[in-house]
Amino acid sequence: MYLTKTPWLIKKIYSNYIWSINTKDKIIYLTFDDGPHPTATSFVLETLKQFNAKATFFCIGKNVELFPTVYSSIIEQGHTAGNHTQNHLNGWKTNDETYIKNIEAAASNIDSKLFRPPYGRITRFQAKLLLQANYKIFMWDVLSGDFDINLSKEKCADNVLLQAKQGSIVVFHDSEKAFERLEFALPKVLAFFSKQGYKFERL
Repeated sequence: MYLTKTPWLIKKIYSNYIWSINTKDKIIYLTFDDGPHPTATSFVLETLKQFNAKATFFCIGKNVELFPTVYSSIIEQGHTAGNHTQNHLNGWKTNDETYIKNIEAAASNIDSKLFRPPYGRITRFQAKLLLQANYKIFMWDVLSGDFDINLSKEKCADNVLLQAKQGSIVVFHDSEKAFERLEFALPKVLAFFSKQGYKFERL
């Protein structure tokens, strides 16, 4: 069970996390979790280029080590990278020392102070330690649901098309698991909002 639109109350309770960007301009912030992946990330980069769009990629450290040239392409094409831990750890199920060390391990290959906790699960104390280390913790306003193998590709697209607005931080996944839905939904989202005069920028 998950929510595709983050309720305002959750944003208020966890106000030290970044859920959306306060802007008066027609800007949407696309983010991609769990990469880099040779097929999925390459598709995302090519699709973004077609729409002159920039985005933010929250990368898993071990995947950066496996696919360094794909990771380099993200940076070279003007996108931003963020830290998504070394091994996609769930903060609720991981002791604090192990969690922070795992983030530090990822940081050896990901030069960024942008962080997104896998599954959105992080304890208050873990977050406090990261904020003290000058990390910015990014959550999301809209979740595409592309990771959900039971979700149709059409519903995945609609989750974003019907709920994203100016300043929204939107989550997709550049992973093998999500690729079927990502491949369908991402071009539709970019085309629809581009026609509405929106721009896509990196965090």
